[in-house]
Amino acid sequence: MTNTSVGQLLLIGISGLSLTAEEKKFIAQKNIGGVTLFARNLQEPVQIRDLCAELQSLRQQMPDKAPLYIAIDMEGGRVARLKQPFTQWPPLKKLGDLDSPSATFHFAHAMGLELKSVGINVDWAPCLDVLTNPANTVIGDRALSSNAETVAKHASALVRGYLKAEVIPCAKHFPGHGNTFIDSHTELPVEDLDSKRMEAVESLPFRRAFRSRLELLMTAHVLYKNIDPDWPVTLSSKFLQDILRDQLRYRGLVVTDDLGMKALSKYHEVKKIPVRAIQAGADLLLYCNEPDSPGLAYEAINEALSSGELKPERIKQIHQRVLLHKSKYLTTPDPMSAEEIGKIVGHSKHLQLAKAISEGVVPENLSADLADGDT
Repeated sequence: MTNTSVGQLLLIGISGLSLTAEEKKFIAQKNIGGVTLFARNLQEPVQIRDLCAELQSLRQQMPDKAPLYIAIDMEGGRVARLKQPFTQWPPLKKLGDLDSPSATFHFAHAMGLELKSVGINVDWAPCLDVLTNPANTVIGDRALSSNAETVAKHASALVRGYLKAEVIPCAKHFPGHGNTFIDSHTELPVEDLDSKRMEAVESLPFRRAFRSRLELLMTAHVLYKNIDPDWPVTLSSKFLQDILRDQLRYRGLVVTDDLGMKALSKYHEVKKIPVRAIQAGADLLLYCNEPDSPGLAYEAINEALSSGELKPERIKQIHQRVLLHKSKYLTTPDPMSAEEIGKIVGHSKHLQLAKAISEGVVPENLSADLADGDT
């Protein structure tokens, strides 16, 4: 007998601008926790609104009747799925260089308002990696700074800005991807940093973000051989339990980076990856691009429950944690009307803010108007 609670652990990709009949059936029957939207799913604001509304309508057919997480990669700069008329935001490095936490807060808040208007409720941002390796082009200007204290200061502002806009921020890539050479999309990065260095540099921004009510965090597919020589962070109980939960006292949700990435799939059986991630301490499993992967993961987890490899109590614990998180943050999951969206997306104040940050200028009159949601 399958356990439909398993579906709440999965965040999946979808194929196009609207849902296929098969996708609707899979999401509803399997009780899927949410989706991530990519360029293939995004055309213009009203189409995105309609897609998000279609997704949220499925909750009435699902066992838990819970809203779906609808997530997107919107960091600013080159990692930005939403094109014009949405405001085009500069990369985080511009915020780090400007070093105005107030501007950083307004950046995240204004971006979040635009996401929220069309029905997107999770942003796979901010990127809290400290760029200690200048040759790291995977991260590059996605990082706020090469200075850990600067990243930490702005981490708090970003988290608070997104939360004020009622969008859930997800800090990534724990415990840090800023020192790597290799892209984990294609290969497993291996790092030789020790615990002392990690505590002083890599984990500092995450610790600061936790104090700003961050409750969603994404793991890095990186092997830190001096800390856990056997498992990359995503599959490491040393990192996800001993360090994150016990030492850092993080109490929010842990989501994996995409489990289809080569950093994992090159070295581990596809059906064993989701089971190991849950055993290690992950709560949510991210699948972005391979259409068959979510179904395989769903089956693999249920098979592991039947065999005793996974304990039902563990799934029950995650399931309850996810539903509690949704009840706290997804109180108004449906998108706004097309008319309301038109008043928010690409608002002149957002455009002015983005332009000023891009030009390295602290915007004038960073007053309460944006912070209070008066768009």
